[in-house]
Amino acid sequence: MKQASPLLLIDLLKVFAALVIILHHLASYGQIAVDARAFLPSLMGWLFEYGRFAVQIFLVMAGYLATQSLTRFANEKFSSQKLLRVIINRYLRLFAPYVAALIFTIFCAWIARHWVNDEFVGEQETPGQFMAHLFFLQGILGLDSISAGAWYAAIDWQLYSVLAILLISFSSYQTLIWLLSIVAVSSLLYFNRSAQYESYFIYFLGSYTLGVLSYLAKNYADQKIRVLAKLLIIIIGVVIAISSLQEVWGRNILAWFIALLLLIWGDAGYPTLPQGGMNAKRVFLQGIAWASPRSYCAFLIHFAFILLVNTIYIASGMHAHKSGLIAISLMIGVVVSSTIAANYLYRWVEIPATKLKV
Repeated sequence: MKQASPLLLIDLLKVFAALVIILHHLASYGQIAVDARAFLPSLMGWLFEYGRFAVQIFLVMAGYLATQSLTRFANEKFSSQKLLRVIINRYLRLFAPYVAALIFTIFCAWIARHWVNDEFVGEQETPGQFMAHLFFLQGILGLDSISAGAWYAAIDWQLYSVLAILLISFSSYQTLIWLLSIVAVSSLLYFNRSAQYESYFIYFLGSYTLGVLSYLAKNYADQKIRVLAKLLIIIIGVVIAISSLQEVWGRNILAWFIALLLLIWGDAGYPTLPQGGMNAKRVFLQGIAWASPRSYCAFLIHFAFILLVNTIYIASGMHAHKSGLIAISLMIGVVVSSTIAANYLYRWVEIPATKLKV
């Protein structure tokens, strides 16, 4: 859903989370990751271990923005056709840039297999594996992911579909958010701690629900719902705090903190700057506003460049030097290349694909 006006915190979090995820994958895959870790062990070790936590930022924001989109149906009569249309349109919204990125990643992996002997490159993709990806079923069917970002599109569609069913079907949001919060707590304390559920929405529902509650607490028209949503955010925060006495689960704490930020500043727009001249603040804000809508494409496309750069690193013989400086330089190249490619993927594929609706 396109926003009427850009929101600073939302845009800032999207860009930050996308960048951290890209850096996490750079610190995780291939020979450049090995050599960079030897050069900057603390930084690369942190990115490898904790960079994946940035996914929680995406999940909370996704819940927030999905609720913004779906609450427009709150006072409308239930229609199964309308519900199905909403779910299909979400699929189409995710689909085009996702498929384009998959095809490019398959091509890059084919090149990489000639020089890179590493598990992250994967086996030759099969038609069945590709078809499963087209319908976001690869995780559920237990198939290897073609790209490091493919799983997120599948989970996003699952979560959005479940939320659409609930928000459009329930006539009473009071009952709904109590139910959703109870399931969210079970997700945070049980399902999210077992890898066997990570291909299903229930694994991520806790963080997503915190975003849902943040939007309802801040922007929903009914004051009773706003108060109840705020209360439930506090209760979930207390539950997370108590559970941390037994075991600290950092991603739950981060998700709650992001929900709190959205509750306080989620609708804050960009500051008005004086006309004329360029300064660091203006350039920074313009950069965030430019990068934010392209963050999904960057998330999808960056793994292909990790494959390519590792291929260049090994095929050219640069890996023989075991130079951390060269590895870091190539990582910067991946970030720059991913940004440029994301721009074209956004302009040439994602924007035109917004016309695909039923």
